[in-house]
Amino acid sequence: MGRCSEVSGGGTDTDTVVRRLRSGMAGGVLSFPLTSFHDDGSLDPEGFRAHVAAQIATAPGAVFPACGTGEFFSLDEDEYRQVVTTTVAEAAGRVPVVAGIGYGWAQAVRFARIAEEAGADALLVLPHYLVAAPQQGLVAQLEQIAARTRLPLIAYQRGQVAFTADSLRRIARIPNVIGLKDGHSDLDRLQRLTLAAPEGFLFFNGASTAEIQARAYATVGVPAYSSAVHAFAPEIANAFFGALQGGDDSDGKDALRLLRDFYVPLVELRDRVPGYAVSLVKAAARLRGRPVGPVRAPLTDPSAADLADLKTLLATGLDLVGAAL
Repeated sequence: MGRCSEVSGGGTDTDTVVRRLRSGMAGGVLSFPLTSFHDDGSLDPEGFRAHVAAQIATAPGAVFPACGTGEFFSLDEDEYRQVVTTTVAEAAGRVPVVAGIGYGWAQAVRFARIAEEAGADALLVLPHYLVAAPQQGLVAQLEQIAARTRLPLIAYQRGQVAFTADSLRRIARIPNVIGLKDGHSDLDRLQRLTLAAPEGFLFFNGASTAEIQARAYATVGVPAYSSAVHAFAPEIANAFFGALQGGDDSDGKDALRLLRDFYVPLVELRDRVPGYAVSLVKAAARLRGRPVGPVRAPLTDPSAADLADLKTLLATGLDLVGAAL
């Protein structure tokens, strides 16, 4: 691959991280744990420890703390350190730990250094803050971060970040940029990117409720995906992944049933209110007794009516895979 093999802050060389991520992507969904807060909005370290331990116990392909689902945007540096350190300790080398970083490159580097010290294996570079930028600037953002961390980087295109095929070639030449997570769901663009990428470059489906588009992404060579559902119902997430991989005896009917009766209604519920992509996930986790607490502003917790609909839908989804609320 021509990747840098210098030992990273997490204690693992880049080629090894790539191999571990590729193996994990083939064997399970990617877990994005929630960050636990007390009712007063303060960080709940022990609640998070219990939640991330339960997530890792279900054998995800990798775990991504302090990313979008984990409310990275609302964490200060000390809280971020606790979240990543706890995740690394609970993972104990069993699965790769990819920590989120973001904002402008100067701030992203501050978080990257914390993640290095905490022992993370790699970093997911979330879209930069607020402003639109030309392709040259998008590439430069990654160059600036890569020059200041030894950890492998995964770029995340979403919102105002969307790479062209030429820019993809440029970022793939940065020694420790190992992959791209896509949240645009533009399959024409994504196919062009996969064709432009060098052999071994990693791609991830990062669409909201990624299972909805998992089959479509797979047709352009991107079968790996993140699963917000895994944060509250790993039974459903893992059953869908298995069905999608041909691990059931129903000729794909189980996957279609889950899409029709659980995932599509979940997306329709999610689309009722901005921010529900995170707050519904947290609410569903609380319905199952997970110690994750509320969301932080500017997000809001679901209304009573939406919460009731969520509870009914969650029970339906669990019943489909032979599990209980």
